[in-house]
Amino acid sequence: MTAFEVLFVCTGNLHRSPVAERLLAAALPQPDFRVCSAGTEARPALLDPLTRTILDELGGDVREFTACPLDVGQIEQADLVLGLERCHREAAVRLCPLALRRCFTLREFIRLTDGTKAGTPREAVRLAVSRRGVVVPAPDESDGIDDPYGAPPEVLKARSLEVRDAVLTLAGILAP
Repeated sequence: MTAFEVLFVCTGNLHRSPVAERLLAAALPQPDFRVCSAGTEARPALLDPLTRTILDELGGDVREFTACPLDVGQIEQADLVLGLERCHREAAVRLCPLALRRCFTLREFIRLTDGTKAGTPREAVRLAVSRRGVVVPAPDESDGIDDPYGAPPEVLKARSLEVRDAVLTLAGILAP
């Protein structure tokens, strides 16, 4: 059986998506899952020192991370693509329209699965897809986690905690 692959997408792949990637990887059993991240406007860069410190405090692996730009191959390979805001989900769908049924925002996926633990991660994706258009849409801001780029350290920490809380819920939905 191949690993279930989750791809997180944000803008610069400097804070939100790396935090989500590393915290979900820490929460899910290996080798059943593969978790990665990319950015819609990313350029190769190492983790910001403050992001590194926060991620380390939250229990994520801070080693060997370099931001990378989102590309079609990543989307095609992923079983689940989770944007940190709707614009990230939409960017993934524009690059790979056939992935529409696998692309959500992180909070949208949680909302559509209603925290339900499915039998398998692929069943969870099918459940979320089946509830699109049935479940009342949420306001844009509640489906996303704001970009903390350039914000003071306390905002960076607050966004990291939002990501952590959503990722822990996600892990409960996906874990066997």
